[in-house]
Amino acid sequence: MTLPAQRHQDTIDTAIRALHGRTFFAAFPENPSPEIYGPDADRLGREAFERQRNQRFAELRQPGAEAWVGQEESPWEQQPLGVHYPYFAPETLVQRAQASFDPWRKLKPAQRAALLTEALDGIKDRFFEIAYATMHTTGQAFLMAFQASGPHAADRALEAIAAGYEEQTRFPEETRWEKPMGKYNLALMKTWRAVPKGVGLVIGCSTFPTWNSVPGLFASLVTGNPVIVKPHPQAVLPIAIVVAEVQKVLAAYDLDPNVCQLGVDAADRLIARDLAESPAVKLIDYTGGAQFGDYIESLKGKTVFTEKTGVNSVILDSCDDLDKVAQNLAFSVSLYSGQMCTAPQNFFIPAGGVRVAGTVVPYEEVVQKLAAAVTSLATNPKAGPHVLGAIQSPATYARVQQLTLDGGRSILPYGPVAHPVYENARTCSPCIHEVEAARIEQFSQELFGPIMLVIKTRDTQESIRLAAQLAREYGAISCGAYTTDAQVKEQIMDEMGLAGTPVSFNLTGGIYVNQNAGFSDFHVTGGNPAGNASFTNPEFVIKRFTWVGFREPLAS
Repeated sequence: MTLPAQRHQDTIDTAIRALHGRTFFAAFPENPSPEIYGPDADRLGREAFERQRNQRFAELRQPGAEAWVGQEESPWEQQPLGVHYPYFAPETLVQRAQASFDPWRKLKPAQRAALLTEALDGIKDRFFEIAYATMHTTGQAFLMAFQASGPHAADRALEAIAAGYEEQTRFPEETRWEKPMGKYNLALMKTWRAVPKGVGLVIGCSTFPTWNSVPGLFASLVTGNPVIVKPHPQAVLPIAIVVAEVQKVLAAYDLDPNVCQLGVDAADRLIARDLAESPAVKLIDYTGGAQFGDYIESLKGKTVFTEKTGVNSVILDSCDDLDKVAQNLAFSVSLYSGQMCTAPQNFFIPAGGVRVAGTVVPYEEVVQKLAAAVTSLATNPKAGPHVLGAIQSPATYARVQQLTLDGGRSILPYGPVAHPVYENARTCSPCIHEVEAARIEQFSQELFGPIMLVIKTRDTQESIRLAAQLAREYGAISCGAYTTDAQVKEQIMDEMGLAGTPVSFNLTGGIYVNQNAGFSDFHVTGGNPAGNASFTNPEFVIKRFTWVGFREPLAS
């Protein structure tokens, strides 16, 4: 079959323009409405997911499995999914990736970009199935699962494709070079190749199995590198569907499906370290905890892209409407029960209170407004269960239950959140603890989950100093700030900018500090310990290949 080098060029060119403009662009609609995706799309996706339960995932074009393994459990049901995936030893995965390397790297960048964009079309047809798979592996509520693992992830994948294509075509493939020497010219024919680095490895996380994985996956693929996807053992199915669709396109054009492989852990053998330490693996994308991320970053001879844990802050100085601020922040804390890398954790509030429309609201009243807003949302039967979702890991649930902080006080205890459909869902409402500003050791680490820490500071200056210090020393992925003072705003921008942390100012409506928009927002900056990479900036793709030049004299 003829490779579709031009079939998707308009889509890729539009995506490149969106990258440059940074304005709103979404190639894949985020609204799961029947008018967009078809009247039966939801039902068919749900049925496809249900058919896969307690079965082998047989779509992968990876024959000769050594075993069939599966460890996923639905946080909504607290029952195993029963899906089993083909297990291969790390050396088998690496050998197959190496064997697929040469034909893949020798394609033109336009051909690879077109093939991968075509794969996104196939993934789009399975957005609802992926949504239910995400819902029952991560605990996300359905709408978030649909948007995050479907359209938003696909947009991020297209963003990586577009960036990779642009960087590989930035310079001419060849040129005639002449240097005047007086009576004659020196003439050389110069050619250049963008040479990929080798086998890539993508190590996924349990909470966002596609959104966090596809940028690195598609960035490595579009730049000519075969990739092994090693998902978290508790969240395999969503990314397994993505891999299957990529393999389907590769096979349709007589290319080796092992260009993109799924590599899963067995219960008795975790394979991430073996894969990461393989000399053939040159690229590693990692999302997860800081300890393993630090290990990944320490590996010699690898080009590594990490997103690790961070400590996200909110600085409260002044605002026009404190009730709207409290509602916005309550939603941010509650969204997916705080299990987002961008969720706020530390709320810095001056002891003297917050200026609101010309008056000062005392500290304690500010704290109680935040607590009341969280409670109102969590106890709203129509909104609470669908915003909070379920707790992905029992360890996260235990962290909320067992949290005690010396010298602090509990402002709002966690509580159960009943779900109208899933009676056995693992849920809890956010808890709020007050921490002394001097006890920085208590709020300098990420407490993953629905945990909100309130820190009483001397003044806004101390709030800014602490938030910036935490970002510099421990990492931060997001920051929220509320101020009506232009000088304070500039100071926050300057200090947090130096700490490599983006700031969202004065959010009160339908935009929240948690959210990042593809083609516009850079996710993670790479400028602090929360991660060394940012998708999708140019560095995210150009470090996956090397420009190599060749010269040859021409007759005068």
